[in-house]
Amino acid sequence: MEIPTIPMPSPSYVWTTVRSIGAFNIVVSFAALWAVVKVSRALRWRLKTTQLRGPPRTSFIYGVSHDLASSQDSGGMYERWATEYGVVYMIPSVLGQTRIVLCDPRAIAHFYARETWTYVKTPVSLALLDASIGRGLLWSEGEAHKRQRKALTPAFSNAAIRKLTSVFYDSAYKAKGAWDTVIESSKDEDAIIEVQNWMNHISLDTVGIAGFSHDFGSLDGKRASVTAVFDSFGSNQQASAVNHALILLASVFPIITKIPTKRGNLSKKLGATMEEISNDLLNRSRREKDVNMRERDEDKSVIGLLIKSESQDTELHMSENEVVAQMKVLLLAGYETTSISLTWALIELSRHPDVQTALRGELLEFGPDPTYDQLKANLPYLDAVVHEILRLHPPLGEFTRVSAADDIIPLSEPVRMESEEMTDSISIAKGSLITISVAGINRSSAIWGADAKEFKPSRWLTKDGITAKAKEVQGHRHLLTFVDGPRTCLGKDFAVAEFKAVLLVLVKSFVFEMRDGPDTPIEIARGVFPRPRVIGEDGIGVPLRVCRYQ
Repeated sequence: MEIPTIPMPSPSYVWTTVRSIGAFNIVVSFAALWAVVKVSRALRWRLKTTQLRGPPRTSFIYGVSHDLASSQDSGGMYERWATEYGVVYMIPSVLGQTRIVLCDPRAIAHFYARETWTYVKTPVSLALLDASIGRGLLWSEGEAHKRQRKALTPAFSNAAIRKLTSVFYDSAYKAKGAWDTVIESSKDEDAIIEVQNWMNHISLDTVGIAGFSHDFGSLDGKRASVTAVFDSFGSNQQASAVNHALILLASVFPIITKIPTKRGNLSKKLGATMEEISNDLLNRSRREKDVNMRERDEDKSVIGLLIKSESQDTELHMSENEVVAQMKVLLLAGYETTSISLTWALIELSRHPDVQTALRGELLEFGPDPTYDQLKANLPYLDAVVHEILRLHPPLGEFTRVSAADDIIPLSEPVRMESEEMTDSISIAKGSLITISVAGINRSSAIWGADAKEFKPSRWLTKDGITAKAKEVQGHRHLLTFVDGPRTCLGKDFAVAEFKAVLLVLVKSFVFEMRDGPDTPIEIARGVFPRPRVIGEDGIGVPLRVCRYQ
């Protein structure tokens, strides 16, 4: 009888099998641990956080986040939910997350007072900022943010901006000269000018000269490398469904931001381009300052203060990476936000010729170009128009923070909880997501009155034009456009002064109309920040009919 032989596995096979089983067990153990941590955190959050009412989820995966991201008026959505559920409420977000939305002035003031300490940026926000502009003022929190802000504050004082007012006018008059040439060369007495592109040029050249003593020359027709990248965002309007999904899912899994996408690659390219420009400007300025040590000590410009902070061993010291990051922040903010606001101003003035005429009347009656102090105090209608634009069209529509500690947020009026009981404060557990809709608050009928959605500069000129509820909002001129608290926009006075100076020159010199009539529809397009665009135009096109004022 023949005895069958049983094949013996080789030692290497045995070791591979054991190792694979071991690896599998490790993976399962980590997965189980992750699940336990997640469940325990969810239970703690549920027990420690006041459970509020809110809209039902419209998507199992995204909650209502996809609806908000794809809406042309997310601020209006937040406002409708506040009307239905109260001044604070919960919304379902991505993969079971919940966000707490604050629409109450007292709650918002409490939040802002504790920002950078109790309320900090979300992991996905930090990842995106780090990848694009680095660990500067926008990225930092707590003591690091306080130190960086203190080092830069002198560059944005009234005294510093007063010296820069001529730079604002110079850029505006360059654009005026170019437009005069365009109109002269046209067969008619007017010309169609794509104004958003020109506002970009004005903003870039202004921030270059005012912040870095460098003229990018974009108003003279030079093509700066950073302009090409900024423009690429405007021409990249067709985001795929996959890209939308990745952006939303990254709020839960920030590692997703590492996955290459067209927009992600543009962000990286923008960051690299701004870093190259910043390093070039810094190296040039270091060489110039070394020649004159006294000038270096007295220089209060942005780039002068940054170079000074590098060499300081005091509390205001900044590393080279932090210095470059601040320059990238200024480039981005100076280019994007002011140009967006100027474009919206020309759109609204074109839609409202009566307001345009009244503004021009004030400016012409005043006479020569006003000084910085006169811009601030002596032109009330210009001030009203500028702040009505900032109210209706904030460059950043909303933001979300995460609580770094448990907190209790007071309310100015009671709100109904999920249990149907009323409460005048809400408990917030560590790890809670808090959202504030800047656009929703700025345009809220409950806060600003029945005419809140209207472009109405006159509201800023009468004693009762600003409602009592709006006066409870603790921000610049009762607006959240520049946020509030420790993160109040450091350059807000710079931005408002530039906005006023440029608008003054253009409105005194030209008459603006919508190319296709006052009812031309406008939509929100995707730039680095959301931008206006005439429906049907490519990229971020806003063509206006422009003629000289006679």
